[in-house]
Amino acid sequence: MSDVSIEKTQILQKYLDLDQRGRVIAEYIWIDGTGHLRSKGRTLKKAITSLDQLPEWNFDGSSTNQAPGSDSDIYLKPCAYYPDPFRRGDNIVVLAECYNNDGTPNKFNHRHEAAKLFAAHKDEEIWFGLEQEYTLFDMYDGVYGWPKGGYPAPQGPYYCGVGAGKVYARDVIEAHYRACLYAGIELSGINAEVMPSQWEFQVGPCTGIDMGDQLWVARYFLHRVAEEFGVKISFHPKPLKEGDWNGAGCHTNVSTKNMRAPGGMKYIDSAIEKLSKRHAEHIRLYGADNEQRLTGRHETASMTNFSAGVANRGASIRIPRSVAKEGYGYFEDRRPASNIDPYLVTGIMCETVCGAIENADMSKEFDRESS
Repeated sequence: MSDVSIEKTQILQKYLDLDQRGRVIAEYIWIDGTGHLRSKGRTLKKAITSLDQLPEWNFDGSSTNQAPGSDSDIYLKPCAYYPDPFRRGDNIVVLAECYNNDGTPNKFNHRHEAAKLFAAHKDEEIWFGLEQEYTLFDMYDGVYGWPKGGYPAPQGPYYCGVGAGKVYARDVIEAHYRACLYAGIELSGINAEVMPSQWEFQVGPCTGIDMGDQLWVARYFLHRVAEEFGVKISFHPKPLKEGDWNGAGCHTNVSTKNMRAPGGMKYIDSAIEKLSKRHAEHIRLYGADNEQRLTGRHETASMTNFSAGVANRGASIRIPRSVAKEGYGYFEDRRPASNIDPYLVTGIMCETVCGAIENADMSKEFDRESS
């Protein structure tokens, strides 16, 4: 009997090849009230060439934990769009922000506040690169490819591994890679991670708000690709709580134009000093269940202490050896978990490094969401 969880892509193909008679399908995607992605499709009458041609839309927020049933309409305002690697042609994927019916941003819309900060500090030309780790599971919630009821050999041969028994689901990873490149995502690389069936893709460098946009869309593509293979994607920072297995993070690489110029090391040191004074505020926005990962073991720093060091993967902030040698470049914040909202992380990073602005406070976004 065939696995009903795997899509019949060969059968589907003959329908994907049908003429759409000039119509375009726009798949609107958004972040719901639990930090997961949702989407629905809409037919448009012509190809889209600019963001302002995309209509606003709405959905039932009571079904996504974003509104009560008595006042359930939540509005989707397009903020970016990309070629659709699944439908192809002129079809697109539309990333949208969520707004309440009174015109205010929905409390789970963290993009709105982050965008204010990036606009205010645009002269800083802040760049980000995010390293998204994730874990593959089968349809029965077992780690993909692991022995049923058992464990594979200990960690060691899997990181950047090659060969059967070392690498799992490369077909899923390759398909996702191509989908991102087709859509114009700045996907700069991939690799198998330390725990078997754990992978990573890197997005960036991207400037300002574009970083959060591209990571969310890359995550959407990953879920869509894995859906076709009957594989589940987990962004939990510690998918296996028992055993000597690594967790999953979203290491955040940061630089401003001053950091990237000769002599930039003094600006990197200044940024790290600022980060040390707001460690608690950052940790609150660095992902749910991150305390299970930030234990001081498995290439992490302890959540309770801030630290920094050159080439030290056990520190909160790592300065690459090449940066210390050349005296300019970027730094890596290793604290963020794999399940972060990138708008929160890049937003508070900009706020801490570049300065707060009036009417925007990223550290209060957690409280707003929790209220």
